[in-house]
This record gives sequence, C-alpha cells and structure tokens, in this order.
Amino acid sequence: MAKKRRPQTKGPQTKASSPQAADGPIPVVGARESCPCGSGRRYKACHGRAAVQAATELVQRPFEGLPGEADWVALRELVPAATVELTLKDGLPEGVPSVTLATVLPMAWPALRRDNGAVLLGLQNDTASGDLSRDLADTLRRALEAAPGTPVTAGRTDADGPRLQDLLDPKAPFEPEVHTGFEFWVENAENATGEVAASLDRANAAAIPTARLSGVEAAYWCETPEKNHLRWVMTHPEEQLLDALARLHAAGTSSLGEGTRLVGSFRAHGLTVPVWDLPSDMRAEDTEKPAAAFAERLATALADTSPLTPDERRARSGLTSRQITLN
Repeated sequence: MAKKRRPQTKGPQTKASSPQAADGPIPVVGARESCPCGSGRRYKACHGRAAVQAATELVQRPFEGLPGEADWVALRELVPAATVELTLKDGLPEGVPSVTLATVLPMAWPALRRDNGAVLLGLQNDTASGDLSRDLADTLRRALEAAPGTPVTAGRTDADGPRLQDLLDPKAPFEPEVHTGFEFWVENAENATGEVAASLDRANAAAIPTARLSGVEAAYWCETPEKNHLRWVMTHPEEQLLDALARLHAAGTSSLGEGTRLVGSFRAHGLTVPVWDLPSDMRAEDTEKPAAAFAERLATALADTSPLTPDERRARSGLTSRQITLN
C-alpha cells in the first residue's frame, strides 16, 4: 500500500500569511478560525496549541492549598445540597454583599448573580479544562461582574487566568452548611409557588439525606434505602493511609462498631475517601463517637512505619482491589 504523503503548501509563503509580531496577548478565538497572530493557520494549529495543552492537563489536586480541601472534595462529589460562605482575598466588590459556594444551582448554572447582587457559585458542574480550580475562579470572576438577576453561563477559561487559590482568603474558615433540600436556590423559598415550588419539590425528592459529622473533619453520613454509609475524605498521603487502614483491618479494628464495615475507598481530586457500610438504624449522631475513636486508632497506625506483616499486606491488597477513582 502506498504511503500517504503529507499535503504540501503550494508556492512560497506570502508576506500576508507569515506570522506577525503581536504587541500583546493573542486573543482566544474558535479552534477553526484563523489565528489572530496573522500566520494564516487555524488557531488550533498555531497559538491555540498551548491553550489546548493547558486545558487538557489534569490537575490532580485542584483544591490543594485552600482551607478545607477535604470538604471541597466532599461537596464536589458526595453532598447533594450544601453551601459555604466564601471570603475573597481582596474583599467584596461594591454591590456584592456576599459570595456563596453551592453544591449545585438550578438549571445546572455555573453561577448566579441574585437580584440583590449576591453571588452563588456552583461546584458540581462540568468544566472546560483539567484544572477545576482555574475554571471555578473564571466563573467566579464573571459572576462578580454580571448584571444582578442573571445566571452565568459556561465559558472558555483563560489558560493563564487566576485559580481559586489566588482569589480566596487562605486564612478564612471553610464551614459547610449541609441542607435537607435546595431552598437556598431562591430567596423566601417558603413563599415559592407554581413552577418554582414544583422544581424545588423535584430536586428535594432526589436528594439523599446527608449530614456532616461535627467531631472529625470532612466525614459525611448519608442515608440510603437499604443501608447507611459514612464517606470520609482524608488528606493523608494515599500510600501511608492505605498502609494504616490495612493495619487496622488486619487487627479487626477498622469498623465503626457492631454491624459496620470498612468496605473500601475511592479517589477523588487527589484525595482518598474510605467508605463504611452502616446499619440502616445508625444515624449521624450515632456515628460521632465511633468516628472519633477511629480517628485516634488511625493516628496511631499512621505513625507506625514498620513493614506490613503478611496479614496486613493481604488486607491492603483487598482494600486496593476495591478502590475506584472518580476523576
């Protein structure tokens, strides 16, 4: 079979099609449009290459360095309805009384500027690039500039734009408030009628009851029809954490009490999330003391640097074989 030849450009390159020096940044245009630099090539084959590469490179831990990194992950992947008041590094702009992170917004809007100027930023949305932090920062910036009373649609993120770590105050607390429903979508939700009330009812009916434990960090209890679960986002290095869990599992101390079982873990945004099955009658408040006791056992196991025993290695193998990655 004859080898395919790369098409050749006819004739010498003209002055008009030669790359032109730019005095400033090259604007972002459609992938198939001519590159604004004047090269005559399509944007995706010219200056768009760097933008595409930046957009596809996956940032493994997009929330690293933010207060409450584990809770950011939980709200992104685990929690149906929750909000957090955010503090901007440079303060609130004029006309913006507050900025609130929300797990999800109506119509899956990336963000919403309320009539009173307040901003709601949605967390559980598809993003355009591999850096969730940069995508959310871009949406936040556009929401701060949006007209009051308008939603903010998805947009193309500038590869050199700021990240959440650049916009948010690193010393401010990150305190999630878990809700039983989505009434935070609208002001005065108790007076909602018609389609607004119907939409809230549909969203609330689909939400899995969830609660954040108060005694340990980033541990979330949830209720399902057959059994309840505890999903606990942890920031310990993965290999060290799996070793510690294996030590506890082999010793028979990895459960949270009678009828509970450590069933495995998953990865989400660079962090490991152990998961326990709980009896259906074990409520969030019943999980507080066992979780606090487990945290103490885990701290001891994490400090143990001795080689794993054969039983511990088998336990670790079992845990890793049941591990899945969410992103």
